[in-house]
Amino acid sequence: MTQLLRPEGLVQSPAFTHVAVVPPGATTVYVGGQNAVDAEGGLVGGTDVAAQVERVMANLKTALAAGGATVQDVVMLNILLVADVDLAQAYPAAAAALAGATPPVTVQRVAGLAVPGALVEVSAVAAVAQ
Repeated sequence: MTQLLRPEGLVQSPAFTHVAVVPPGATTVYVGGQNAVDAEGGLVGGTDVAAQVERVMANLKTALAAGGATVQDVVMLNILLVADVDLAQAYPAAAAALAGATPPVTVQRVAGLAVPGALVEVSAVAAVAQ
């Protein structure tokens, strides 16, 4: 079973942990950057960051499932946000999709993403116990 740790001396947040310890023998699942696109590559959500995040997280769940994982198995989440995106608008949709999972998270603000109009991109690493 993967351990998610919140060491003393580091900021304590209900939204994330700082450390994930993956047990020997676990299968690692790597998910590349997911944008708010449909199966044909069309952008979903327009300029509504919450709508885009909902689609991004749905795509993330689909990708995780293909590798036999769920959001509860995620041990590292990487989030790219276009520089002027309001994190307060994006966070509730992401938190809802994570369904209580609190993996370590890195959030970066970027000038832009490869998909024109995309406001957010999420990649993840998951570990599935055998």
